[in-house]
Amino acid sequence: MKGILGRKLGMTQVFTTDGELIPVTVVEVKPNVVLQKKTNETDGYEAIQLGYEDVKEHRSNKPAIGHAKKANTAPKHYIREIKADEMMDLEVGAEVKADLFKAGDLVDVQGVSKGHGYTGTIARYNAHRGPESHGGSKNTRHIGSLATTGRNNGRIEKNTPMPGHDGVYTTTNQNLTVVKVDTEDGYILIKGNVPGPKKGLVMIKTTVKPVKETKAPELISYAASEEEGK
Repeated sequence: MKGILGRKLGMTQVFTTDGELIPVTVVEVKPNVVLQKKTNETDGYEAIQLGYEDVKEHRSNKPAIGHAKKANTAPKHYIREIKADEMMDLEVGAEVKADLFKAGDLVDVQGVSKGHGYTGTIARYNAHRGPESHGGSKNTRHIGSLATTGRNNGRIEKNTPMPGHDGVYTTTNQNLTVVKVDTEDGYILIKGNVPGPKKGLVMIKTTVKPVKETKAPELISYAASEEEGK
């Protein structure tokens, strides 16, 4: 497995040479820095620790500054570990760029879902509404029976769907196709949607599904038309 950190910028669309429209999410991928390597000998497992986005030293603390100096880099805003057996040959201080992946790779994208604040059971758990006709029960969007399981009346079971804070879950969209990789401008186009709001942190990883690669779509290039226009 291999992985890299980036920021979700938003969605757009691209076209193939066959005229197919592909909706894509644009993920900004600045260089990640390997801050630490976890090994079986020292830590009991193998993993790579990646750092993303520099932080000014006066906004950091001494432990973070010292940890980053071992990799000869600035303190990082985000630090994540990934069990990256395909990246264990990288040394501390090495940069990981967008070209870690290529068009046609199948990936899993992990992020934190959008927050929706305090919501009721209808919006939060897709519960049914109460009757609305002829005056109804006056309980249209209110939660229904709670302590009537039959086994222990009067007691509300754990994990009963109830109103509360919705969203802000760590979630993963699996088996997405990498449509385009641009190392020079530092972005990756991924087919479909990925978790989180705009500018949210995401981790792109090799998919856990058996098939790791598919045929890369051939996109229309606008470079030639721009040169002709000049």
